[in-house]
Amino acid sequence: MGSVSLKIGDGTARFQRATLCSSAVNILMIFSVITTNLFALYAFTSPKQPHHLLHHHAHKNISLISEQVSLILREIDLSQKKLAQMEKELLGYESLDLSRPNIATELKLFLTRHQLPLGKDSRTGITEMVPSVGHTCEKNSDLLSQFMSYKAFGPCPDDWSVAQKLILRGCEPLPRRRCFAKTIPKSGLFPFPDSLWKPNVRFVRAKSKNDFVVDDVLALGGGGVRIGLDIGGGSGSFAARMAERNVTVVTSTLNVDAPFSEFIAARGLFPLYLSLDHRFPFFDNVFDLVHASSGLDVGGKIEKLEFLMFDVDRVLRAGGLFWLDNFFCANEAKKQALTRLIERFGYKKLKWVVGEKVDSVGSGKPEVVLSAVLQKPIRA
Repeated sequence: MGSVSLKIGDGTARFQRATLCSSAVNILMIFSVITTNLFALYAFTSPKQPHHLLHHHAHKNISLISEQVSLILREIDLSQKKLAQMEKELLGYESLDLSRPNIATELKLFLTRHQLPLGKDSRTGITEMVPSVGHTCEKNSDLLSQFMSYKAFGPCPDDWSVAQKLILRGCEPLPRRRCFAKTIPKSGLFPFPDSLWKPNVRFVRAKSKNDFVVDDVLALGGGGVRIGLDIGGGSGSFAARMAERNVTVVTSTLNVDAPFSEFIAARGLFPLYLSLDHRFPFFDNVFDLVHASSGLDVGGKIEKLEFLMFDVDRVLRAGGLFWLDNFFCANEAKKQALTRLIERFGYKKLKWVVGEKVDSVGSGKPEVVLSAVLQKPIRA
């Protein structure tokens, strides 16, 4: 497994990773050993010659072998460098040079390691506090420096859009800042539960066979649903309906096209400002319910969805419910790929409905829709 570490000290933050290409290098090493042995075999099994000729040929063979070995070693070294560079370009593990003039001073201060005043901590075993930043921040160092350019202990610039650009580009988590966030007076806040503000009947009344009702799904949980996670929950309507039923739901969202986080908080609910590429900041097996709709569609290769689904499975407790709500499948192949992926987890299908709806947000055309309620099994 690879690992990423942030090394500060000489003014450079380096992201180091064990090479994924060691197998290729091993093959080259084996090839060099075989070639050397073949040359040695040739030298010792060639027809006998007079003593002076034998000495001449032996010297010539040794020189040839040495030259061949040197050539192979140079090829191995060159291949290692090429493979390492290819890996850096593919994965984004580059050097974040903090000595560059365009790097903000606050960024340099944040990335500095801080030794613990009393030395090694007996409980955790650490000796220093190491800051955390996303590994792809290097590819957006100019934007990151813009985010970290502010007056320390003064008001933060109104640059939430810069922060969101960094998050969407994989620079997550963002570094902390030493400035005061802008405060906006909020009037008209209602006490809970009046603050929930439920303008529609979604999750309460079904408009199609793919729309499941909250009470029906909770009944499948046998009364054991207390806390949940809503992935890509928009304005928090699902969390509001669950709050009516004394179920606490955390809603992950970004402020794409609207200030969703502020709106969710104004409703007295819990917004989690997080992209789908970020590992859920929760411990294993903590949620009774995970709800996701088409926001679960991360696009790209199936492997990306697999990583997300395994993280969903990680935070969902055994016996918990995974509610896949009106997931739009662009085609039959995508539905089959998603179905195969779900089946690999061994979930029990409590509800499974395939229908067709018009994707008003995406293509605007009728597409296959999958809705399901799945129960996580107990694994050894």
